[in-house]
Amino acid sequence: MSSSPKLYQWSINIFLLVFTFLCIMPFWLLVSASLTDDMEIIRNGYTFFPSTFSFSAYEYLWTDSANILRAYGITILVTAVGTAAGLTLTALLAYPLSRTEMPFRNMLAFYVFFTMLFNGGLVPTYLLYTNFLHLKNTILALILPSLLMNGFFVILMRTFFATSIPKPIIESAYIDGANEWNIFTKIVLPLSTPVLASIGLFYTIQYWNDWFNGLIYITDSRYYSLQNLLNRILVDAQYLQSSMEVVVTNQLPLASMRMAIAAIGVVPLLFVFPFFQKYFVKGLTVGAVKG
Repeated sequence: MSSSPKLYQWSINIFLLVFTFLCIMPFWLLVSASLTDDMEIIRNGYTFFPSTFSFSAYEYLWTDSANILRAYGITILVTAVGTAAGLTLTALLAYPLSRTEMPFRNMLAFYVFFTMLFNGGLVPTYLLYTNFLHLKNTILALILPSLLMNGFFVILMRTFFATSIPKPIIESAYIDGANEWNIFTKIVLPLSTPVLASIGLFYTIQYWNDWFNGLIYITDSRYYSLQNLLNRILVDAQYLQSSMEVVVTNQLPLASMRMAIAAIGVVPLLFVFPFFQKYFVKGLTVGAVKG
């Protein structure tokens, strides 16, 4: 009987190790391919352990390092501001929707849910942000469109507030004379660390990987985000390689450059994720209520 729990524990550990390995493999292949000689990729395809290393893809990108660093700064700014503003607006809307005594709560919840199913379309949205709000070629054009289109996050946070925040705590705060703002900031938010960390991570990934808003609303290269700039570099390299007038561009490391561009875009986010992890663990303990 004593060997059964040990066998179960070993099975779980082996399963988690295999699962972790499968999650790491794509990123290992990504970095390995970005450091592989382009001709080897053309001959043998992508491999986990290249026989010929080459930094030509990163050397080509380094020629535009000033613009890449500026794009990094814009992306970091947009991600930080967008995540903070998104979490603030989501929490401020989700908390009233979680309170059963709020007037017109169901009507407002239906309106939020409706935006998850239907939208006005690209043309009206573009006209709104460019002709009426005049956001074209501004930093706000990279923040506001994604900020105002996350009804799912509101529903998710409302559900957490309604099901995970003990009502006796809120009633006790009322008895002690606390108002709604004090209850929200000093009781609800500290007990909601898990959902705040989860949705905050979703916002971070969304803003960091966003390229569509830059494609639609940004034409000035000074406001290119990282994803837009890397996409533009790749498109330009593909055009040069396909041009029959410039023979030397046939030596462009296009295959490995694709992977190098992906690595530059995703690797910083991988280093940020472990810092979020501690907030998930801390949130689980802070949100616990003694029975």
